[in-house]
Amino acid sequence: MVRILLVEDDTSVADALAALLHRHGFVVDIAHTGADAAVKIAHADRVPNLVLLDLGLPDIDGIALCAKLRATSNAPMIALTARTEEADKVLALRMGADDYVVKPFSFQELLARIEAVLRRSQPTTGSPVPPPKKLRIDREAHRVWVHQNEVSLTKKEFGVLSLLMESPGHVVDRKRILTTVWGEGWELANRTLDVHISSLRSKLSTPDDDHEVIEVIRGVGYRLHES
Repeated sequence: MVRILLVEDDTSVADALAALLHRHGFVVDIAHTGADAAVKIAHADRVPNLVLLDLGLPDIDGIALCAKLRATSNAPMIALTARTEEADKVLALRMGADDYVVKPFSFQELLARIEAVLRRSQPTTGSPVPPPKKLRIDREAHRVWVHQNEVSLTKKEFGVLSLLMESPGHVVDRKRILTTVWGEGWELANRTLDVHISSLRSKLSTPDDDHEVIEVIRGVGYRLHES
C-alpha cells in the first residue's frame, strides 16, 4: 500500500486527482493548506510514502513549505505548479523536491513521474513500498529513522541492525552476526554483542511499544520483531 499526501488548495482539483490516484491503487490523504500538510505528514499512523505539493498555497509559499516538510520528513516529494520560470524549478529542487511538474499536466505524465520517484526512493528493494513504518534504514547512507526521527548508531550497531532487517521475524544466530559484523577475531567480541544489542533496543524503542524491537532468543540469537 502506497500512501500519498496531496497538498492542493483547490478542492475540485484535489478531489478529482485523488479519485484518479485511488483508481490506480494509491491511498490518498488531502491537505488544503500548508499548516494542514505539516500536521498530516507528522501523523505517526499515516506517514506518506510520497508528497504531491502544490506550490501555490494560500497560507504559505509552496517553496518555503517544501523546505519545512523536508526538514521533518524523508518522503519523496513532487512539486506541482503553474510557475514556469527555471529559477523557480531550481529553487524547489534545492529546497527538497525530488521532481517538478508544471500545470497543466496530463494524469498519465504525473503517474509516470510518481512511479519513477518511488522507484528511485527504494533502490535496494525494487518496490515502492517502504520498510515497516516504525523503522526505516538507508544502507548506502548509513542512516536509520524511527517514526521519521533519525537515530544515531555506531558503525557496529548499524551493521547488526542491517543484518537483522534482512530477515524480520526470523532468528539470526549469534555466530552469523559476529562473523558478519566483526569479521576476524569475532570470538573476542562475543560479550560485546550483548552490549550492542542492549544499546540498539534502547535507541529504537518508543514509549508506545508493547514489545521489544529486538527479541532475544536465548542460546540461539536475536530476532527483529516483524511489526
